[in-house]
Amino acid sequence: MTASVVLLILSLVIAIGWLWMTIARLREKNKLISDQAKEIERQFVELKAKGNELSDLVHQNQQIISVVSHDLKGPFNRIFALIQLLNFEATNLTKDQREYLDKIHQIVADGLAMMRNLLDNRRLEEKGIDLHKEKVNIANLLTSLVKNYQVLASKKNVTIHFDCALVLVTQSDKSYLTRIFENLLSNALKFSEAERNIFVKAFETEEWVIVSIKDEGPGIGSDDQTKMFQKFQRLSARPTAGESSTGLGLWIVKTILKKMNGEITCESVLKEGSTFTVHLPKK
Repeated sequence: MTASVVLLILSLVIAIGWLWMTIARLREKNKLISDQAKEIERQFVELKAKGNELSDLVHQNQQIISVVSHDLKGPFNRIFALIQLLNFEATNLTKDQREYLDKIHQIVADGLAMMRNLLDNRRLEEKGIDLHKEKVNIANLLTSLVKNYQVLASKKNVTIHFDCALVLVTQSDKSYLTRIFENLLSNALKFSEAERNIFVKAFETEEWVIVSIKDEGPGIGSDDQTKMFQKFQRLSARPTAGESSTGLGLWIVKTILKKMNGEITCESVLKEGSTFTVHLPKK
């Protein structure tokens, strides 16, 4: 056997040995990959189960909040009506009693606003917005709302100035429009100190009914302006009389207006106040 043949056989043996070693390593890696894939699949199933469990818990919590808010709304409305009746008919109250009654009035109004926002949030998440369009005179709607909020404003020694044309008609959903302006008026009052003013102005152009609500509150910083229309966003400024905030009001306003093909903008300067302007299409 020549040296070349021996060398060839030796080379073949080495090649076969290297091949078997490579195959063995590949089998080992494949087993490792297979084991890892099974572990990932197990973790995925476990995470999915936990995700479903978390989703169920969130749904249950939302249901509880919805039910509690709905059930509390009735008693709060009755308390609110009784307070208004006392305000009109009670003439022999002392100064301290009148102040306590005014404070209860503010607290109940604040609680009702919070419950309405929680219920609106639940309804928007579950059902979205189903508009029932009708001819709405924005002037009449705003006149009624401003009259109601002037009572609350007087208790904070805040003055609401109202400038509106007699007739401003749009085709829209009256109940949703009411929620829009309730939230904006409530916010303006909530962040106003005593002896300050709120200016409500409404007019029309060829295509739009435009409503602006300006306050003399603390204003909104640039960072807050980037997130103020997002859900559950509480801004840096704090209500002046300890009122509560769900961080839902502006998100609700923005969501409803988007469905109405309307718009809302905000101009604000720190320590000078904010102006929210709503554009509603006339048709």
